[in-house]
Amino acid sequence: MGAGHVHKLYRHASSPVHRLPPHCKIAAAFCFVVVVVCTPREALWAFALYALLLAAVAATARVPAGFVLRRLLIEVPFVAFALLMPFVAQGEHVHVLGLALSRNGLWGAWNILAKGTLGVAASVLLAATTELRSLLLGLQRLRMPSLLVEIASFMLRYGDVVTDEMRRMRIARESRGFTARGVRDWGVLAKSAGALFIRSYERGERVHLAMVSRGYTGTMPVIDEVTASRAQWAQSAGLPLAALAVCLTAVVSS
Repeated sequence: MGAGHVHKLYRHASSPVHRLPPHCKIAAAFCFVVVVVCTPREALWAFALYALLLAAVAATARVPAGFVLRRLLIEVPFVAFALLMPFVAQGEHVHVLGLALSRNGLWGAWNILAKGTLGVAASVLLAATTELRSLLLGLQRLRMPSLLVEIASFMLRYGDVVTDEMRRMRIARESRGFTARGVRDWGVLAKSAGALFIRSYERGERVHLAMVSRGYTGTMPVIDEVTASRAQWAQSAGLPLAALAVCLTAVVSS
């Protein structure tokens, strides 16, 4: 549990963005998202500039565009919701390709798509340039409640454990000739889910007892003290400050 843990979103590289302290990058990403959310939805040009800023960060971090675009698929459910808004929202309607669409719904859909996509892209870049263990250390450095940090740590680490247990159980079923083909096979899958829950619970108990026997008192020790210089804070502030300038310009001109 104390060993390094590399998640699938992380892309190993040696770049100025990778070398920045994690808490600096977390603060920069958070401030960038706040600025994007505060931008008037009518300022279309501002969102284009935000996208260019993120593209510059991705180029500096040597993260390919395809890597980011594939991971943006996580927002597909929100995209589906946004596409429905022009059809269900109230207010003045406009006709587009023979369809009567709500003007407020169109602006609302654009607002969700633009700001949501930029926020997810910023999160993807943060995860792609920061290892999981470093992210947790960064949250500790930012004085996030230690209990929440520990919960996140165990959740992410045990996610891989449970996933691996599911894989072994699937291989065991298939080696015995089982293949789920319909409703009649749901009983076997339900029993497998129950067995998976019991195994995970028992493993959690064993790990907790092992931790207590080694002196665990409710807080995880900080092994690496992460610090940041003024220059590193200044580098991290480049993205949110540039975004803030764009946002203020959009607010003044609107």
